[in-house]
Amino acid sequence: MAHHKSALKRIRQSENKRVHNRFYAKTTRNAVKKLRHLTDKKEAAEMLPKVISMLDKLAKRNIIHNNKAGNLKSSLSKHVNSL
Repeated sequence: MAHHKSALKRIRQSENKRVHNRFYAKTTRNAVKKLRHLTDKKEAAEMLPKVISMLDKLAKRNIIHNNKAGNLKSSLSKHVNSL
């Protein structure tokens, strides 16, 4: 266990950030899965910008890598256009 006051604070902060990041990453993953399972083009086209926005926010905050966000956006766009 850490003994320095600053180290204890760092542990508290990193735990809070971990929980926060985990929530948003999981929420986005669920949205991506939901979009992939849609078969209605109109509904999918309506949901796509929201999911892309979520991915961009995760990439901006370094929760996921920029390239991963780009690959996901590309594959989701292809999926929606193929419906």
